[in-house]
Amino acid sequence: MSLTATGLLDDFSLEMTGKDIPNLREAAHAIPQRTRINVTFLGNEDLPMRVEASKAVADMGFVPVPHISARRLKSERELRDFLDALQQVNATNHVFVVGGDPATPEGPYEDSLSVIRTGILQDYGVAEVGVGGYPEGHPDISDDDLWYHLDAKTSALAEQNLDQVVLTQFAFDAQRVSEWVRDVRNHGIESVIRIGTPGPAGIKRLLGYARRFGVGTSAGIVKKYGFSLTNLVGTAGPDKFVRDLSDRAEGLESPETLKTHFYTFGGLLATAEWAHKFADES
Repeated sequence: MSLTATGLLDDFSLEMTGKDIPNLREAAHAIPQRTRINVTFLGNEDLPMRVEASKAVADMGFVPVPHISARRLKSERELRDFLDALQQVNATNHVFVVGGDPATPEGPYEDSLSVIRTGILQDYGVAEVGVGGYPEGHPDISDDDLWYHLDAKTSALAEQNLDQVVLTQFAFDAQRVSEWVRDVRNHGIESVIRIGTPGPAGIKRLLGYARRFGVGTSAGIVKKYGFSLTNLVGTAGPDKFVRDLSDRAEGLESPETLKTHFYTFGGLLATAEWAHKFADES
């Protein structure tokens, strides 16, 4: 099936924090059942908060994808306790393993690859593992290292007979993303790719996140994302990015292999409503 802008939104996924349960309840009616909802692993959240959020996702009829932040784990025991608690609320089928923000690991796991290689995930019913992708690079990791780790992680998951998804940091440059997707395929990686992009969000907040993660420059982001430099207090949707990416990936990818993941910045309802409106108008 040929990829279209609406096809790129088929089976989109969303992201929430452990504190976003009220926002999820508010948005639940607008989110398709069985939608994947990633639950973050932030430094200002604790294990019970993450587990409670994952349980809420499952209880509302969605698919929880809890994050596991390798460098934030203080021990193997903490990893096992987290997975055990998640398994008790039916939230371990899908997980996303990421290195995490701390410059120095807080425990034995230097990166997401080291967590995957333990073989512990399967002990708790994990069937699919998401790993990170960086179409626009990473401010602290060289491109060569990014490719090495992506190749190594996808190979390790294949050896363990685990399904895999590549989920990207949020991006704004459709041309660069499409070129990166081709590079991923040229590396022999055939897994589903979920392209991260911000949902409707306040522009000041959006640019703040972009600066934090080193994604392009503010002026470049504004230009590529399609909103005005003179109106930094309004809101913007990812319309332009989604249309541009679908145009560039048409004929190369399908709705089954390339999907969209929305970083909602707490705006779960706004993002779900935007997706419905975009589909109706396209």
